[in-house]
Amino acid sequence: MRKLMTNHFQSLNEYVYNIQMDISATAAATYIIMNDTIVNEWYSGRHDSSEVSRIVDEKTEFNVGSIRKTYLGLAISLLVEQDLIRSIDEEVADYLHEYKGVIKGITLRHLLTHTHGLFEDRGEMSREFRAGENWAYRNIGINMLIRLVSNLSGKTLSTFMQDVVFEIYKLNDTGWRTENHEHLIYNYYDDKDTWVGPNDSHSGDQGNLFISARDLAMWWYIHLKKGCLNGNQLLPKSVFERVTSLATPKTVPPHLPRNGYIWWLQNDTPLNQLGERLPSCSYQILGITGCACLVVPEFNAVVVRMYNQLSNSSEYDYLSDIRQFGNLANDLLRSYSI
Repeated sequence: MRKLMTNHFQSLNEYVYNIQMDISATAAATYIIMNDTIVNEWYSGRHDSSEVSRIVDEKTEFNVGSIRKTYLGLAISLLVEQDLIRSIDEEVADYLHEYKGVIKGITLRHLLTHTHGLFEDRGEMSREFRAGENWAYRNIGINMLIRLVSNLSGKTLSTFMQDVVFEIYKLNDTGWRTENHEHLIYNYYDDKDTWVGPNDSHSGDQGNLFISARDLAMWWYIHLKKGCLNGNQLLPKSVFERVTSLATPKTVPPHLPRNGYIWWLQNDTPLNQLGERLPSCSYQILGITGCACLVVPEFNAVVVRMYNQLSNSSEYDYLSDIRQFGNLANDLLRSYSI
């Protein structure tokens, strides 16, 4: 891939830096691919607050929080492609027999779009609403999908993705990590109340997925190009088309978010994470550490930002921030393409 650096996106880098200061993140990065060219690559800060901490660079791997769930979404699409899943409208209990009864009527589609209505309290599973009638972002459905991948593929999520995706696309700076390394921003695990949870499993069932800014941009670039890289169709187009197409049930009220296979799709709703100026074909994902990736097919572009956010100030509004980030990216991409 060509690299053609330009100062055209400097205002986006400055915006990301200002938010970095607002949220007390010690590290930040941006990475933009447009028209098959790297047009912006920017790094800021250190791995932690120590003056001797490693300076952030292209080798730095960030904990990406819930962005990890899009890797799960692609794993589900691969299982559909392999006919191990016949349809996402099949009931979850048909695959996970241990949940029969309590999840009757809940389909894989409901899990993928956060419309299942399940919640867990002190180990007890209950329903808050009937499947397909509302939307609520909870990890209980994600955990079921991770178990499903393991049951059907015979591999853990991390091994499945390494064998089927990471290796063929050369995503070498991506993986579920359990031990510190000089390239990892690992200060999350110094706090017993860490946002991202435990990190003692290699299986892909925890929030310990670390990725460099470059690899994250390449992950979304692969989606943008529908699996084609350097002229080679390494996985079927349908695998990628499936995950970024509307999957939310039609029964979900129109004011609620719309999702593909976990991805947020552009939609004019109060909870939508995408800036309102972004084209209708855009899609995005965001993690609790502040990392985000935006794909804008209209401009043939991928925009990544990275943070190691550990807390929120009382004045910080993440929804306002991510929308502003998207709108600014849209305006700069549009003007750069003219």
